[in-house]
Amino acid sequence: METFLSHCLPVLAAPMFSGKATTILRRMIAERRIPSFQVDHLRKKEQLDKTLKGLCITGRLKEAVGLLCRSKSQAEPETYALLLQECKQRKEYARGKRIHAHMLLVGFSPNEYLKVKLLILHALSGDLQTARILFSSLELRDLIPWNAMIAGYVQKGLEQQGLYMYYDMRQHSLVPDQYTFASVFRACSALASLEHGMRAHAVMIKCRNKSNIIVNSALVDMYFKCSSLSDGHKVFDQLSTRNVITWTSLMSGYGCHGKVSEVLKCFDKMKEQGCRPNSVTFLVVLTACSHGGLVDEGREHFNSMKRDYGIQPEGQHYAAMVDMLGRAGRLQEAYDFAIKSPCKEHAPVWGSLLGACKNHGNVKLLELAATRYFELEPKNGGSYVVFANGYASCGFLDAASEVRKKMESAGVKKDPGYSWIELQGEVHIFMKDDKSHKLSGKIYKKVDEMTSVLMDLDCSLDVDIDASCPI
Repeated sequence: METFLSHCLPVLAAPMFSGKATTILRRMIAERRIPSFQVDHLRKKEQLDKTLKGLCITGRLKEAVGLLCRSKSQAEPETYALLLQECKQRKEYARGKRIHAHMLLVGFSPNEYLKVKLLILHALSGDLQTARILFSSLELRDLIPWNAMIAGYVQKGLEQQGLYMYYDMRQHSLVPDQYTFASVFRACSALASLEHGMRAHAVMIKCRNKSNIIVNSALVDMYFKCSSLSDGHKVFDQLSTRNVITWTSLMSGYGCHGKVSEVLKCFDKMKEQGCRPNSVTFLVVLTACSHGGLVDEGREHFNSMKRDYGIQPEGQHYAAMVDMLGRAGRLQEAYDFAIKSPCKEHAPVWGSLLGACKNHGNVKLLELAATRYFELEPKNGGSYVVFANGYASCGFLDAASEVRKKMESAGVKKDPGYSWIELQGEVHIFMKDDKSHKLSGKIYKKVDEMTSVLMDLDCSLDVDIDASCPI
């Protein structure tokens, strides 16, 4: 090439060519003769990788990602992997997405390892669409990407899709591990799907996975959420290792079913066995006392948090105390407690008072609580409903209607309530006026038949529900 250019240069430098062309050709020849020109780009790339790794290792992730995105060069796969891992550890998913965008911009094609890293990061951030695209692009799918997708769906509140992914994984003959079961049990808890939960538990026993506190707690919680209290306590009794997490799961399970005495018994037994409660444990205990009307006992537990265990009560604990006083009808005391609390800027504190005032028909405090609450959370549709229903229950229908109009004008919508039923291992979800179900035609026809039968039997409701509910 050099010889060819040397021979051609006199010809190319003829008047018909500009001086710029001659300069470029001479530079090409010089770059071939001088080695430093050939390795300059490589040295810059090596320096970029070294700098990025140094910034990342020293905790300067923001600077590292900024430098990478300003560069038009590709980094080494190891550098990308280190940066993505740091983003995942710090839960700085937006920076991880910037790294992915840089890969696409400079034309870098990630290997299978980096695809899995990116998949995990997008799944954790809730971007399941991108995670699914990366998942589909993998040539070899081991347990890690499957676990990431299942956990991502469950974390996003798409528990049914998470279960579908789990069964799809099983169809591919993969053996689940503790991370798989933790996500699956959480999904079954949210869906109250005992059948799926028991199947997963059976698989876990067959796999003989090593015991894990997180999985065991999720298993206990699953049985209680699926209304199988005896199985939940049986699993707890069989645990070789118990800590505050498993004890709290047990107490929370009993609390969900209104078993106040069982919650307090477990709390005392936990302390007797030398297990120190944490802030979540106290929240469960305070909630149980609230539902059981045990105001004095609840107050004592609240005071013992900081006095005996050095745990500073948080907004949730103050909200539980307001709810406890409100349920007992001590509304003025609940209001004074909320005003004096250091967490009066915590919206649930006023939400608890709002619900209590609605239940006891105290319009004056209802309005005060609503005013404070909507200052903090003006877009909460559920609280508008409670406020309006509070007016309606006291006979102020015009005021209730005004609240509804205000809610509509502000563009606030309440998440619709729904019911579900599990039939032959499949969960069916229904909402008001919902016709999305594949058998909705037959379902509505059967409802009409049942309504006709009830009317023939002269069955009627004592209260006109639509007339009594303002929303």
